[in-house]
Amino acid sequence: MKVKRTSIIYRAMFLFAIAAIIIAVLGGRFLYVQLSKEVNGVDLEALANERWSNEEPLHGERGTIYASNGDPVAEEVTSYTAYAILDESYGDYVEDPERTANELAPYIDMEQNRLTELLNSDLFQVELGSGARQLSFEEMEEIEALDLDGVHFRHEPKRFYPKQVFASHLLGYVDRGSNEAVMGLEAAFEQELSGNEGSLSFQTARNGVPLPGEHEELQEAYNGNDIHLTINSNIQLALEQSLSTVEEEYEPERMIGIIANANTGEILGMSNRPSFNPNDYENITNYTNFAVSDHFEPGSTMKMFTMAGAIEEGAYDGDEVFESGSYDTGYDTVVNDHNQGEGWGEITYDEAMERSANTGFAKLVNEKLGAESLYEYLGHFGFGTQTGIELPNEAQGMIANSKLDAIYSGFGQTSAVTPIQQVQAATAIANDGKMMKPYLIDRSVNPNVDETTYSGEPEVVGEPISEDTAEEVLGQLTDVVYGENGTGQNFQVDGVEIAGKTGTAQIPSDEGYLSGRNQNIFSFLGMAPADDPEIVMYVAVDRPNTPDDEPGMQPVSTIFNTVMQQSMQYLNLTSDESLPSESARTDDIYLEDGTGMPTDQAVETFESQNVDPFIVGDGSHIESQYPLAGEEVIAGEKIFLVSSDMWEMPDMSGWSARDVVKFSAATGVNVEHEGSGYVSGQSVDPGTPMGAPESISVKFSHPDQADGEENVEEQVGEENE
Repeated sequence: MKVKRTSIIYRAMFLFAIAAIIIAVLGGRFLYVQLSKEVNGVDLEALANERWSNEEPLHGERGTIYASNGDPVAEEVTSYTAYAILDESYGDYVEDPERTANELAPYIDMEQNRLTELLNSDLFQVELGSGARQLSFEEMEEIEALDLDGVHFRHEPKRFYPKQVFASHLLGYVDRGSNEAVMGLEAAFEQELSGNEGSLSFQTARNGVPLPGEHEELQEAYNGNDIHLTINSNIQLALEQSLSTVEEEYEPERMIGIIANANTGEILGMSNRPSFNPNDYENITNYTNFAVSDHFEPGSTMKMFTMAGAIEEGAYDGDEVFESGSYDTGYDTVVNDHNQGEGWGEITYDEAMERSANTGFAKLVNEKLGAESLYEYLGHFGFGTQTGIELPNEAQGMIANSKLDAIYSGFGQTSAVTPIQQVQAATAIANDGKMMKPYLIDRSVNPNVDETTYSGEPEVVGEPISEDTAEEVLGQLTDVVYGENGTGQNFQVDGVEIAGKTGTAQIPSDEGYLSGRNQNIFSFLGMAPADDPEIVMYVAVDRPNTPDDEPGMQPVSTIFNTVMQQSMQYLNLTSDESLPSESARTDDIYLEDGTGMPTDQAVETFESQNVDPFIVGDGSHIESQYPLAGEEVIAGEKIFLVSSDMWEMPDMSGWSARDVVKFSAATGVNVEHEGSGYVSGQSVDPGTPMGAPESISVKFSHPDQADGEENVEEQVGEENE
């Protein structure tokens, strides 16, 4: 019995020793793991953090680009990308690929067979192609309404251009695939506009729920700067509509329009044709901003600068006469006037400007001013040098340098300049001899701290001529438009006096210059009001297809007259019978915000501000308004209040061009127009149910014109240099 007990004790001690060893080993191992926090080279702390930590990206929005009146013209919006879950282990997956493909394919622009193939892939989830990316909220809702199993959406930022074809070459666009800024201000100000991404890290439980009281690590996201332009959205819209009207009617090769503040250099409008919608950039046919990136022989618009240099140099006597028709330069070449060299007999140098006589300017340069002085003044006016406007790929032009070339440069041939250079140079004539640098950026604002980081300011970049010279040239340019023999008679604008110069540039080709009817670039460089210009405007139309009974300059005057008249009205620089007189105006009327108000209350609110509210739609509350809240308006001005998505077409009879453009901006309806003055006809009858986006056409005429028809004055002495 004693032996048996001893055996049991030995066995117990042996087992205890074994257990002690095991416990010691395990304890040592646990102690080692606890101290080293490693197992077989794996960092347990890092593994735990990886497994139980979560990181969410924080998005820094791209900055918004605004027009001068606060309208966003490029902004970031939320878009939706559709994708499909195929794995059965996920609760909501595609159970019936064939049915799903059949119903979904039309909404994402994909062949049904290709979509069926995708949905049968042996993958957890699949992307559904480019047509399923960056969908609008409405497009996402349409797909959701199909109630398809396994089709999901994720949110993504998207660059959106709410005004569609609006200053497109100026703005540029952001590529949806690469998120890369292309062209225009988007590319030039990429660093300013781009936001900085951030992140938020935190600990989670096994089910992914954040653990309370745990440490969070925040790396803040920062939004990109907002850029406010000098572009006036009303003037820009008027320019876009006029260019589109002429493009449709005359089908020119290209067109250019620039409007600038003569006293400050601010660009109020700039556009080209062909243009594009930056929301649909796959169909762009022209990537060149002709206004700044192209240079060409300007034609007779250059004569104003030649004359200015000659007057300033004391080499000009406007009363002196010369024989027009043809002029032997002495270099084995002959300069002919644009009426096939017939000329007008003996005329004065003042009349040479009015008639646009090439011979007078060739003689002026060759015998009086001299080549060296001409080139010196062209340099003073900024030709041959970039203006420095805030746009990429600005051309500097090409100024000739020989004595013979100087003779031709004096009336617009041989040397090549850009449209923006011509506008900058014209500010010297309009602004008492002070030449203003053109600029587009009014200010840049950091929205994260509400701080203005940059402010654009007017900058005098030269004084090529004196105030007296500028005044004399302005008088000559006024005679071009209103003189008995003026080539610019078609550019008379109701309610304001215009000074300016026509230009008909020849187009070089491999065989010399293009020949034939309208194989020219027709242009006009004008200013208003003529006695003290506030606006400089340049319009060029390249090879329009005009009827035989219309001069080649007709498309140019159609654009210039319409846009100049509307621009003067928007800036309150001209009379408009539909607006109150100057004495009836009330200073400092800043519009209330009527959005969200009951319609009756909004009417009362705006009437109390001494403006004229016009209700679009029959809704109970105001959904939007134009002009926008905070804008300064004048007493009696028409304010458009939209109360529903659908509405009846109003009777626009007697509306001014200003009112029509505001109506277009308020409703989103594209308005094409012809003529000038006040509305005398519209393509959609009053009372017709309407809703954006739609298009209408409107005809303007002056009250004193019978049957609403415009009496287009025949252009005298159309140039053909």
